[in-house]
Amino acid sequence: MNETAPSIAERLVDRESLTAYLSERLPGEGDLEIERLYAGHSNETFFVSRGDQRWVLRRPPLGPLQPTAHDVLREYRILKALEDTVARTPRTVLACEDNSIIGAPFYLMERVHGVVIRDRLPADFEDDVAARRDIGFELIDALVELQSVDWTTLGLEGFGKPDGYLPRQIRRWSSQAEVTIPLTRPVPELDEVTAWLRANIPEQKDATIVQGDYKLDNVIFRATKPARLEAILDWEMSTIGDPLADLGWLLSYWQRPGSQTDSVTGAVALSMKEGFPEREELLARYEEKTGRTMTDFAFYEALAVWKLAILLNASYARFLAGTTDDQMFASLNEGVPNLARRALGVIRAGG
Repeated sequence: MNETAPSIAERLVDRESLTAYLSERLPGEGDLEIERLYAGHSNETFFVSRGDQRWVLRRPPLGPLQPTAHDVLREYRILKALEDTVARTPRTVLACEDNSIIGAPFYLMERVHGVVIRDRLPADFEDDVAARRDIGFELIDALVELQSVDWTTLGLEGFGKPDGYLPRQIRRWSSQAEVTIPLTRPVPELDEVTAWLRANIPEQKDATIVQGDYKLDNVIFRATKPARLEAILDWEMSTIGDPLADLGWLLSYWQRPGSQTDSVTGAVALSMKEGFPEREELLARYEEKTGRTMTDFAFYEALAVWKLAILLNASYARFLAGTTDDQMFASLNEGVPNLARRALGVIRAGG
């Protein structure tokens, strides 16, 4: 008799094993319900529930993986450290380093009530154009709060190196490109951006927690007016470094009518709607609240788009290898070069 091969979802989470593991550590009644989320394209995310208990499970994707990517226990560490600070984060529940439970390390966190604004606005904001401005300003305010946290008091020694963040970023992501480009196809525009970034590194003036993937669809908002950002999600690329890196990342996804856009940066269409703040307004709010200036901002935005191109090329390599069933990755054959060209456009425009 032929047995049906397990689906990728079944390979990602062993329900029976996870049920037994959680029963020993988190008492409760009822069967375990597991729902895979397909909105993200990096670490795998699942809603897990049992009775009235609601959690979110995070684990790495199936391999092969980049050496420093998809470290969910790193996510857990930073979230645990931030729980009693002004940073808006979900509370952690538990972490598991034992690969034998579901095949990889994982952690559970609380499920925060609210909405992720990805492909449509909540009804309150769809019907009220003026209310949309505060969505952008909440993103800036929550980022400023995070960067105000004194990370030296949180037991985060060794989590990141406070100095030399930008040169390390360029070395790290260049190395990842060198691994994945041979598995996919040449992207000469990416090489051109790499050379420019290496030659134009600005001086780092501050060292703060860097979330690493801070953007509109990586946070949870309250669904009703007024806009309120409830929690910041997806911490796998977090470290200690230059705070302007997170601002560059956020605004590389924040496009307005007339901006140079592409098809793989998510939530771009929403930020182009009437009522959302202009990029200049967000920069001004950040400058006002932090006292930091934006004289080198073209570097930070180009760095963000370049990093995204390299990150997505690794995902495209996994797609070609057949270790992911995420059909969005099929578009990356052209999507990655398009991103590299957008980074060149940022450089040439000066921001």
